Amino acid sequence: MSKLNILNIIKSYWRGIVGIVGLAVIVAWSGGACSRKVAPGVVAASAGIAMPAGAETVKVARESIPARLFVVGTVDSEEKIHLSARIPAYINEVLVSSGDEVKKGQVLVTLDDREFREQLAAGEAQLKQAETEFQRTKQLFEKNATTDQALTAAESMYNSARAQVDRIKVMLTYAQITSPIDGLVTERRIEAGDLANPGQVLLTVYDPKRMRLEAAVPVRLLDRLTLNQDVEVSLERPAETIQGRITEIVSEVDPGSRTQTVKVRLESEGKNLLPGTFGRIWVDGEPHDGFRVPATSVYHVGQVELVQVVRDGRVMRRAVKTGSLFGDRIEILSGLSDGDEILAQPVKEG
Repeated sequence: MSKLNILNIIKSYWRGIVGIVGLAVIVAWSGGACSRKVAPGVVAASAGIAMPAGAETVKVARESIPARLFVVGTVDSEEKIHLSARIPAYINEVLVSSGDEVKKGQVLVTLDDREFREQLAAGEAQLKQAETEFQRTKQLFEKNATTDQALTAAESMYNSARAQVDRIKVMLTYAQITSPIDGLVTERRIEAGDLANPGQVLLTVYDPKRMRLEAAVPVRLLDRLTLNQDVEVSLERPAETIQGRITEIVSEVDPGSRTQTVKVRLESEGKNLLPGTFGRIWVDGEPHDGFRVPATSVYHVGQVELVQVVRDGRVMRRAVKTGSLFGDRIEILSGLSDGDEILAQPVKEG
């Protein structure tokens, strides 16, 4: 091939050749071929975050801790009354709803009493007739115009008619169902127009000032509980611990669960305690060695319990497992050692 042909080929493809060379230069430069390389090494970094100025710390120390056992129970009222009808009748009106406050003697439900009023009107007419007959027979007897048997029969009819009227009047009082106590309505099972049958529960009323917790206590723990003993009770709602006093220990042992029912009167003044609330009675057991820290020093990230440990001026998080709460202090079951120093109030990280 002549030089002329080679030059013609180069002229035809020079742009492509220049592009390939330029691309090769860019790839080499982006890969660091044109810069000075730094040898690999280790960059020093401190664990955790810097200790905040003025942060309060707590020294963890081993101590004797009383064992805390609990028994679950349910809150109820010492005075809880189920109201039912004493006569079969349709309900005219229900004057209260669940949660309403009621007073003793307040009318809660009225029943249809038309049938009893008709019976009363008929009974009073019969009573008037029987009274008239009795007075007439009595006057005749005083004049020796009738026999002693006739007077006795007239008097008997009069007394029977009077008793019938009194019975109907009593039945009429059953048409109004009233509250037997000052309290709250906790359950309403009927509506206007329903048929109320004798013994059917219509409403439930309880006294919110006399609340207690009933718990089935294993017999092995009963020697730690006595009548009139003050105990701590943890409630689910409201979520707090309140004081209670044991007022009754049922003498019968349940053969299935081997437990006895213990009733604890709660200090419910000013608290909205609802029947059926879950609660725990705390019982002291044998003491053991362990650690207790301020409850404020423990925080949660998801389901993980954490504290912040101080070491060499740095704050680092550490996972722990907590146990029973003792007032404003909480037991640490694992995660800390004797002599550790932690923050009393965790600081925000990051």
